[in-house]
This record gives sequence, structure tokens and C-alpha cells, in this order.
Amino acid sequence: MKHRTQIISIAALGLALSLSGHAHAQSMSYDGKASVDSDGGDEDGGNGGKKHGKGRGGRHVSLQPYIEAAQVANAQLSPGHDFRTYTTVAAGLDASIQGRNTQAAASVRYERRFGYGKTSDSDTVSGVARIATAIVPHAVNLEAGVMAARTRIQDNGAVVLGSTASTGGSTQVYSAYAGPTVHTHAGEVAIDGGYRFGYTKVGTDANITTAPGGPALDVFDHSTSHNAEIHAGTKAGTVLPVGIGVGGGFYQEDISNLDQRISDKHVRADVAVPLGSDLQLVGGVGYEKVQISARDALKDTAGNPVIGANGRYVTDPSSPRVMAYDTSGLIWDAGLMWRPSRRTAFEAHFGRRYGSTSYYGSFAYAPNSRQSLNISVYDAISGFGGQLNSALAGLPTDFEAARNPLSGDIGGCLVSLEKGNCLTGALGSVRSATFRARGIMGSYGVSLGRISVGVGAGYDRRKFIAAAGTILAAANGVVDENIWLASYLNAKLDGRSSLATNLWASWFQSGFGVNNDGSAMGATAAYNRSISDHLTGTVAVGIDGVSRNAQPSTWDASALVGVRYSF
Repeated sequence: MKHRTQIISIAALGLALSLSGHAHAQSMSYDGKASVDSDGGDEDGGNGGKKHGKGRGGRHVSLQPYIEAAQVANAQLSPGHDFRTYTTVAAGLDASIQGRNTQAAASVRYERRFGYGKTSDSDTVSGVARIATAIVPHAVNLEAGVMAARTRIQDNGAVVLGSTASTGGSTQVYSAYAGPTVHTHAGEVAIDGGYRFGYTKVGTDANITTAPGGPALDVFDHSTSHNAEIHAGTKAGTVLPVGIGVGGGFYQEDISNLDQRISDKHVRADVAVPLGSDLQLVGGVGYEKVQISARDALKDTAGNPVIGANGRYVTDPSSPRVMAYDTSGLIWDAGLMWRPSRRTAFEAHFGRRYGSTSYYGSFAYAPNSRQSLNISVYDAISGFGGQLNSALAGLPTDFEAARNPLSGDIGGCLVSLEKGNCLTGALGSVRSATFRARGIMGSYGVSLGRISVGVGAGYDRRKFIAAAGTILAAANGVVDENIWLASYLNAKLDGRSSLATNLWASWFQSGFGVNNDGSAMGATAAYNRSISDHLTGTVAVGIDGVSRNAQPSTWDASALVGVRYSF
């Protein structure tokens, strides 16, 4: 099953690269994600083994398949003094297509690890791909995305991405989505719609306990989601002095753990009142019905919940579906939208949704083709899979993956000067229960010729929702909070050598029992030297660790020597 999942992941990433067309990303919910245009990035010819080509319409194609081999040494600095080594052999592809009808980028890698002594052999697939393609130019578009990442799950539910520390359970996380968007007109009325299908899987193969000898942590297994929206409206000054519109949407997420289900349906009307040439007062009112339900776990003869071989609770299919959350009624919001130029976009909304106060918004600023700042505030009800899928759909279609040079894993943020480009906040906690997520995230990237710098940071708060009378009842109302930071600095030292550095940190606070707070942080640096036109040597070092209340901190240092052949 493990190898089958890896093969599916590789095929999905390859499929994303094979599509052609062009589209602009469209949010599938009214969560206030602004976007801006830049002047277009400058071409950088110093990419070593990359193959470039230009087709019709100025299409730019960049392909870099490669194979590599490396020797890695890892030393545990705390609490013990263990030492281990292993050899890695990997094959991968970095690709980008930027054209009139197609925008796509991907980084995919398969790694085989050969261990010695205490280090066992393993296989890992990691990567991320995004594509936007025009089925009918300027009318019907298709968007898709897929990611695979190796993570470590801590016993408090926190997820650490790309860590080499010898703590937590190592597991794969997969997520993918695809769907069309439509933009057309009926006279002066603009009609926009879209549908997105998503799938997310966490491939934990072993039980993860909340404490030595304690109960198993109910780790998210897999989910599917359906997200559809349609909206029709007019601009101010076309039919009326103000802009008017009406729309509706549907969201459903089905989580395999205890057969949890989220159903969210809404209809709304909105109005935009111009306050100037670049400022609008916007508002909307409507009706929404949100329901969350689940079944209970199967019990043994002693009344204890049955845990399957994969470490999750076994669902009792004969148990009745129990409502965990049920709210319906009036929803509304009001706010401002400011767009003084195509380089700057701001919007902020305040209102009522999910039966309480809600607020969301965004700010995007790209003063030139070398800088980009993006900030978003969000409020949504979903499961782990739904939130990760939405974050994947928000990634740009032009990026480079910031990989950990020691583990080969993708980092929490992508190297890009386009919109939101981080996944760290969505990974947060991997518990199976549904939740209401509120938070803020931001990213800033700048390219200074030979040097590129990027930083992403955010805060994510999840209040869990679970049905009374079920095994997850104790999770209802419990809050997990995560503050995270991810950054990179890449520098081209000369015509044949470069330096790449990464720094990340997260501070996790869990409401599930005492002493569940913790932090994780790490840093890596890699020096790359071109030996020939196709062969590159790499030397890398790194350190990372995890600190937990009432438990010893774990720190590991690693070093790597390797070579890559780019075709």
C-alpha cells in the first residue's frame, strides 16, 4: 500500500506537468484574498543544468531532470549522543511553464535511503506542483495542484516539516485538488463560478501516543472535499450607480476518521458603493446553514474503543450519526476595498458568520518585479484536509521549491514573488477532529540580483468541534495554537558556485492536557559548486531540535556531501 501511494503521487505530479493552458487563480470562498500584478520577473540565466525553450506566444519552458547521490551523517546532541549515517540516491525534476495559455511549476523528488546500523532503509516522495490552464481562453479555466511531504508528528499533535531530528513519528502527507473556473458575461452582468475537488491523506503507519504508555493520538487519516461557488453581478456605473451581485456556494468535507462530515451551504446578495476612483465600501447579507456530524468508534466487549492497525479509531458503521455542530441563519459582512494601482490591493471585512463575529481580509503589494508582500487574515470551518487543500490552491504557479538540503524535503514556503506561498500554517496540528480556524499569515520576497530573500510567518488558532457522546467528545471546544516562521536566503557567489540557507521555527500550544506545549526550530546551509556543465557538488550542514514541556529537548546536527547530475 505504501508503494502504491508513492506511485500515485508521482503520477499525479507528472499529470500536472503535462497539462497546457492559462488561468488566474480564483478563490473558492469569500475569504478576502487580494492579488496584484507585477511587471514580470527578470530572467535569470544562471540555472546551471536547466533546459530552456520558448515556443509560440512567448511561452517559456524550463526543465531540469536530475539524479543525485549523497552521504549523510547525523549526530544526536541531546538528550543522548547517538550517531548514525546513511546513503541517499534520488531522482527528481524541477519544471516551469509560463505562457499565454499555461502557467505551471513543479518540483518532484523520489529518494531511496540506505541505512546502516540503527538507520533503516526507506523510500520518500516529496514535491509540489501547481498548474492553471485555459480550456476556453478568457472563459473556462482548469486549475490543479498536488503536494507530497515527509513530516514528523509530535505526541501533542504538532507537525514538524522536513526535520531530521530523532523525535516524533515520521510520516507522509499527500494533498491534491483539481477543478474548473468559469468567467463570462451576459450583457453587463459578469458571471463567475467554480468547482474544486480535493483529497488529502496522512500516511501514518504506527501509533503515536500522547505520552509514554498513554492513549493513541487520533491522527487524521484521509478526506475528500467538494467546493462550488457561483456569483453574478454588475460594476458600479454600468446598470446602477452602485455595484450589485448575488451568489451562492456549497462546501462538503468527508473525513474518514469516525465518518465526520462538514456541510456548509450559503446564498448572499452584495453591494459595492464607490467612495472614490480606487476605494469602495462593500457589504453583503445572506443565509447560511452549517452542519458537522460524526459516528462513534467501535467498542470491544470491555467497552473500550477499537484501534485499527493504522493507529486510528475504527468507526462503528451501525452507530447513529450524531450532530456536533448545527447553525443556520443570517450572515452579513461589511468592509472596504482599496486598489490604488495594479501593484497594490487591500480589503478588510467584518461581520457575522458561523453564529458569531467573523473577520477576514488581505493585503498584497508588489512595488516592482523584484519584491512582493502578501498578508491574509482568515476564518473558516474545516478539517485538516480541507485547510491544507485550500492552502495548496492558494499557491502560485511560478515558484522554486526551497528544499532542505539534508533531508531533501520541501520547506514550509516556496521561493516565489507571487501571492501567498506558504503551507506551514495549514499543517499545524494533524488531529482528526474538525475545527474552526482563525489566523493570519504573511510572506515577503525580494530578489536583489545575485541574492534572493524570503520570509513567511503566521499564527493559526484551531478550536475543535466534536460530537457529544462519541470518543472525540473530549476534544470539543479545545484550542490548539501555532505560531510559525520560515525563511530562506539564496546567493549566487560567482558563475560556478552558490549558497542556500533556510531557517524555520514554530511554537505550538495545545489545550489537550497539561505539558503539551512545545517548540521546534532548525537551520541549514548548503554550498553548491559546478564541477562541469552537468555535474554539481554539494556540501551542507544543519541543526534542528524539538523542545517539549516536562520532556527533554531533542537536538540533532547533520552534515552531507553529495553530487547531482542534471540532464
